[in-house]
Amino acid sequence: MGTLSDRPAAATPRVVVVGAGTRLLSGITYYTIRLTNALATRYVVAAIPMRQFMPSFLYPGRSRAGTAITRLNYDPGVTVLRGIDWYWAPNLFRDLIDLARWRPDIVIFEWWTGTVLHTYLAIALLARVRGASLIVEFHEVLDTGEDRILLARAHVKVVGRLFLRLAAAFVIHSDADRGPLERRYRLGSRPCVVIPHGPFDHHVSTEPAEGSGSVVRIAPPDAVNLLYFGIIRPFKGLEDLIAAFEMLDDEEVKHYWLTVVGETWEGWDEPIQRIGTSRHRARITVVNRFVDDGDVTAHFAGADAVVLPYRRSSASGPAHIAMSNGLPLVITAVGGLPAAVADYEGAILVPPRDPTALRDALRRLPGLVGRRYPDPHSWNRTVARYGELMRQLGQPRTTEATEV
Repeated sequence: MGTLSDRPAAATPRVVVVGAGTRLLSGITYYTIRLTNALATRYVVAAIPMRQFMPSFLYPGRSRAGTAITRLNYDPGVTVLRGIDWYWAPNLFRDLIDLARWRPDIVIFEWWTGTVLHTYLAIALLARVRGASLIVEFHEVLDTGEDRILLARAHVKVVGRLFLRLAAAFVIHSDADRGPLERRYRLGSRPCVVIPHGPFDHHVSTEPAEGSGSVVRIAPPDAVNLLYFGIIRPFKGLEDLIAAFEMLDDEEVKHYWLTVVGETWEGWDEPIQRIGTSRHRARITVVNRFVDDGDVTAHFAGADAVVLPYRRSSASGPAHIAMSNGLPLVITAVGGLPAAVADYEGAILVPPRDPTALRDALRRLPGLVGRRYPDPHSWNRTVARYGELMRQLGQPRTTEATEV
């Protein structure tokens, strides 16, 4: 970490990425770091992490705030500033001074929660004064928990529109997000381009399957180990998967095992309670907590298939981990998910909130298990698309990334 270097003479766009830090660790943290590192292969890049982007007592994962550690780091070529807390002092002022000295051409804001808006607005105002073009990359229209709170919605409506008026362009992961974003934020005629989510291959095991600690699997070797992975929240639909698993009869369930790995948020205990009373409880493993990077990799290494029964979603980190691992994937056809898996041969799409269709998909999985499916996503493609957008915004030309 440190201050930004003096501006070189080279006609290469200088890019700052503003997004989730590691203190309140989440999937957006991983995405922010991976995108920043990918851009740094072609551009001069700095990062401003949102560290404590809300008070810890308001964060659903507050019990682990500041203690969950990721092995994923920014590449040495990325200048990482100290980061900014929701209460600003003193890091906001230090980072703004460094930002002004560096004079970026492009500032990319990762959007996932309204709690960062007042900070994003301050950074955006300075960046615009210094002549930068601003790009907002959307991961959500608005967090579902915040969307249920009247005061949070009002804050986003007022401050969010002020912030978004400063943007020159927007990035979405699929066309499914375009309509909802336009209706809520009035993006107007400014460019709004689709740039697919890159792979999450940092959670692919590089150790032999029999290596110590490389695999976590409670399921017997002759069972199809179904993995649900991710935060347990109302819109994640885990209860639909439990219902589907219950529909398997006593004989066929002997060929399956369900592994649930995830941290409960918003007090959503219904799925865990249903597991506790399930007639197939003996064939279900539950890890009801946030797991570190090594355990994430090990659980995917021990899975035969991944099942993600979301009721709504713009994108999914666990889906990209599944594809990076080449696993069969059952996922619901909501939001941007059909586009995310469109070119993935191992995907089965099912309707949301439909346990019967989910059960039928589970019955198809034994025929797909045992083969590794190629991941169609790449960070080179992401960087290439960002390069096209930068040129559209009139930024200096640079060596074009090769799309793969």
